[in-house]
Amino acid sequence: MAAKTEQTVKTKQKAESAIPPAGSPVVYDESKIKTLSSLEHIRLRTGMYIGRLGDGSNPDDGIYVLLKEIIDNGIDEFIMGNGKVIEVVVKDGTVKVRDFGRGIPLGKLVECVSVINTGAKYNDDVFQFSVGLNGVGTKAVNALSSYFRVVAVREGAFAEAIFERGTLKSNKKGKLKTGQQDGTYVEFIPDREIFGDYTFNLEFIERRIQNYAYLNTGLTLSLNGKSYLSQRGLFDLLTEETGEERLYPLGYYKGERLEFAFTHTNNYGEEYFSFVNGQFTSDGGTHLSAFKEGFLKGIQTYFKKDYRSEDIREGTIATVAIKLKNPIFESQTKNKLGNSDIRAWIVQETKAAVEDWLHKNQESGKQLEQKIMANENLRTELNEVKKEAREAAKRIALKIPKLKDCKYHLEDGEKGKASTIFITEGDSATGSMVSCRDVMTQAIFSLRGKPENMFSKKRAAIYKNEELYNMMMALGIENDIAGLRYGRIVIATDADFDGFHIRNLLLTFFLSYFEELVTAGRIFILETPLFRVRTKKETRYCYTEKERDEAVAALGTQNEVTRFKGLGEISPKEFGQFIGAEIRLVPVAISALKAVPQVLTFYMGKNTPERRDYIMKNLVNDA
Repeated sequence: MAAKTEQTVKTKQKAESAIPPAGSPVVYDESKIKTLSSLEHIRLRTGMYIGRLGDGSNPDDGIYVLLKEIIDNGIDEFIMGNGKVIEVVVKDGTVKVRDFGRGIPLGKLVECVSVINTGAKYNDDVFQFSVGLNGVGTKAVNALSSYFRVVAVREGAFAEAIFERGTLKSNKKGKLKTGQQDGTYVEFIPDREIFGDYTFNLEFIERRIQNYAYLNTGLTLSLNGKSYLSQRGLFDLLTEETGEERLYPLGYYKGERLEFAFTHTNNYGEEYFSFVNGQFTSDGGTHLSAFKEGFLKGIQTYFKKDYRSEDIREGTIATVAIKLKNPIFESQTKNKLGNSDIRAWIVQETKAAVEDWLHKNQESGKQLEQKIMANENLRTELNEVKKEAREAAKRIALKIPKLKDCKYHLEDGEKGKASTIFITEGDSATGSMVSCRDVMTQAIFSLRGKPENMFSKKRAAIYKNEELYNMMMALGIENDIAGLRYGRIVIATDADFDGFHIRNLLLTFFLSYFEELVTAGRIFILETPLFRVRTKKETRYCYTEKERDEAVAALGTQNEVTRFKGLGEISPKEFGQFIGAEIRLVPVAISALKAVPQVLTFYMGKNTPERRDYIMKNLVNDA
């Protein structure tokens, strides 16, 4: 990290030296006007095309967007009835994707992968339900790869082109000696000049491949030799997510443009997985809000009762996918759908399908009604507790204790997207962070000590715990996570046993009552260095013992090694690096919702012989 910091300083000094002194005339003429090629612009303004960069530790990092863009092309071929297999290999930082569609037309191969706004996806006769309608995807992969190779096969002939960072190095055409199926092969290595020291997380890729299989019934996808195939689409997806936790058999509907599955569990909150043309829309959009409205109306119509939406939706888990000819996304990374003209037909089709399913599955309908009535009773009970809690909290109505707020929040649009709240333990750690934080976008909530274990407790218990109640109010999630005030919730605890325990208690709280925050990718763990190795000339911060040993070897014998036992031992000046541009965050993720109850029961429930045996087998002597 010190090397990076030193390089940053040198770059900054070089840039500053190029700035004329104050008052000096700045020449602004034709010589200052630059025209970039499309691929140069992608490399210069990468975020405009793929969103974030990242190092592969987050499923939304850029290297996964590159992979998605290539796979999407094969998916589009399958949707149009061409090719039933897509093969993906990810190994040692190299990605290989082979589809068996029609293959890129040989005479336009170079243009299709290097010239923006070139492609067949503008032609509805060729691609009807495509995600990549902007003609940018493959070109972005090409521009952002240190090595990019594409081969198209059509009717016994092939064309090949090889690029480096968007620059064509070679291309050729010819006939194939042995018969190969038509299709396209792409091989690329994300450029470390752009993405830094990245690592592909195969779990993230596997989840994406699984989703592709669920959304494209009959398509076989393989990842490093392991195949994924679904014959029942979203029904299979929700079955995998819920396991045995559902209260009644899955409801399922598949139409020409709309497909969805739903059920209820005893979990708090609601959970949705929404897709458009195979693209996972993590932030939802108009299709999801229209589905929710239709779902509500279908149930109200069937039961002929004006049940409240929160009573119907509490405990819901559902997945919905639609196909659109002209999807309008709110960003290049396509996380949220913006089409406003689709609401009416989705509401009506969902309403009719839900009502029809309930008529055909009346026993499930009875179980659903029991769940709704139970939610009504819980809401009434909770409202009473809320009144008592609000009375007790009147004295803090204007200022939540232990919260050092920031200026911008999620509701402030672009300025609030980077807003972060750090949940810390004790005043010592908070003190180190307060003076070095960015007051515009970084807030701090300080815990007094270990929070209460909320495992298996009713939601009303939050209102009887002043500290957790204050934290919930600080986050703005009392009524719905839509009220969340911060883009990221970062758990910042000491790297010791007490710190890990507090971390587990907080995760139990979020997974018990607000698991949507986890599935939406809002919760992170802050990584801070365990060691500092320094000499008079250089300082290195190390996050593992291996890094420490490497730093000691590199800096020689005249070095000083410090072990940070707690966040409070890190000076504010140093802490500023660890929550600034060099921040390291580990996203909290779950492989499937059905795993949450078992994990919480094992780690946070009553002591069992199984847990005791596990502890004894994994006990570490820290003497």
